[in-house]
Amino acid sequence: MQKKVFQLLVDNNPGVLSRISGLFSRRGYNIESITAGVTADPRYTRITIVAAGDDVILDQIEKQVSKLVDVRDIHELTPSDSVYRELAMVKVKAAAEQRQSILATANVFRGNIVDVSIDSVIVEITGNQSKIDAFLKLLEGYEILELARTGIAGLGRGTDKVIYLDD
Repeated sequence: MQKKVFQLLVDNNPGVLSRISGLFSRRGYNIESITAGVTADPRYTRITIVAAGDDVILDQIEKQVSKLVDVRDIHELTPSDSVYRELAMVKVKAAAEQRQSILATANVFRGNIVDVSIDSVIVEITGNQSKIDAFLKLLEGYEILELARTGIAGLGRGTDKVIYLDD
């Protein structure tokens, strides 16, 4: 099994995300992560999907998604020609004497402490999946109370694959 990152440009219409995820569900494909957000042009939404499967399944996913009505463009974001990022927010149980070591670990990963309470801290960290996984591994000695990860958002490098839509 391998993973592919697909970037979709879709019409910003109600239900488009539901139709895309429904296609995956009907076909029995798994979505590893999915992110969506409006683009610079509010008529369009950019969706980044990470899917896993063999070459046949991943090619089929790309073909099936491209047939959906609201999908304007789909292409693979390859690691060599793209930039991927993910955001994670980690709430860690921390007594006063533990906060300094959590802060030091967060600083090594260029993370930010975004909230401090009497018995916990929330760390925000941005980067590729392996960076976030490495950070979480270092926190194994602490009690992680809550974890929220956004999934991958990505863009291709340069201007080669920029899509200009005219309506």
